[in-house]
Amino acid sequence: MSATRAIGLMSGTSMDGIDVAYIETDGAAQVKPGRARSFPYEAEDRALLRAAVAQAAMLHPAECKARPGVLAVAEAMLTARHAEAVEAFLAAENLPPPEIIGFHGQTMVHRPEQHFTLQIGDGAALAQRLGLPVIYDFRAADIAAGGQGAPLVPAYHQALARAAGLVGPVIVLNIGGVANLTFIDGGDPIAFDTGPGNALIDDLMQGRAGVAMDEGGCVAASGRVDSAALADLLDHPYFERPPPKSIDRNMFSAARIDALSLADAAATLTAFTAQSIVCGLAHLPSEPRLAVLCGGGAHNLALRWDLMQRLPCGLILAEALGWSTDAMEAQAFAYLAVRRLRGLPITFPTTTGIRTPSPGGLIAAPGSVHAPQLK
Repeated sequence: MSATRAIGLMSGTSMDGIDVAYIETDGAAQVKPGRARSFPYEAEDRALLRAAVAQAAMLHPAECKARPGVLAVAEAMLTARHAEAVEAFLAAENLPPPEIIGFHGQTMVHRPEQHFTLQIGDGAALAQRLGLPVIYDFRAADIAAGGQGAPLVPAYHQALARAAGLVGPVIVLNIGGVANLTFIDGGDPIAFDTGPGNALIDDLMQGRAGVAMDEGGCVAASGRVDSAALADLLDHPYFERPPPKSIDRNMFSAARIDALSLADAAATLTAFTAQSIVCGLAHLPSEPRLAVLCGGGAHNLALRWDLMQRLPCGLILAEALGWSTDAMEAQAFAYLAVRRLRGLPITFPTTTGIRTPSPGGLIAAPGSVHAPQLK
């Protein structure tokens, strides 16, 4: 099969901004990553997204689908920001024009136990403005068929690992707002959300210091882990539950660290993320010989150091293999968009628990009579 030029768009659970990535792929073995850029949200954009998440958490699934109140405002803003990001990216980069866009949107709520997930982002409006077909709403079909709807990136992780000639067992650790891992050892990938990623740390920093994140892990590095609080955080039934499994960014409460200083709270939540990843290894068929780290959490040096101390194997950054730490998920949605065009599965029994491997995602074509105008 010939390669398709695709752009992937990712706005993660950390809500820090939009990643745009260009790849050429056949949706199978051919993967040629290209240029990538990040476009940060303004503070008011992040505040609007947080308000939308809070509203969605209070609503019944049927109400969420109608996009009441702030959800509609947030969706319009998010879609416009993604369009602006693609336009700015293409204006800055000297690239052949893309043929397809993979648009993840922003997760508002994820409740697989209720067979419900909601990612806002108007794929039809985006297609209309950009004049390109857009694949969006990647998770809904898997949820409707009884799967977890997450994680979705393992198919791309496996394609990269095979192209790099990695010999398993290997795990790819992706730490965004939520952390997930992909286990690769020859067969279909095994994957699941391990627990919190950056979300609890980001919420702590926003709430107490008015900043978006613990930049570089400096605050955590200056504090001490409260072992009793860490034990209480880890005493959650999710960690004992076998995969497939996935979480909402707000599944875990950080109330246990409320009495700690900011530095000690950051250190304890950082240790919580690291140890919950290590706990996930108990659910794998064998111990990995190597862990490859990507996602925004890779920039948190305190978290990286903690993982190095706790993991039973070596840890390398994605860049050591020529991959991208920051653009990995955006690249993945470009790859998944091409798979959707070609009718190839994006979820598997070993990644989401769906009964049979399945494609996913809706296709919005530019010029559709159903596509609204996006200003």
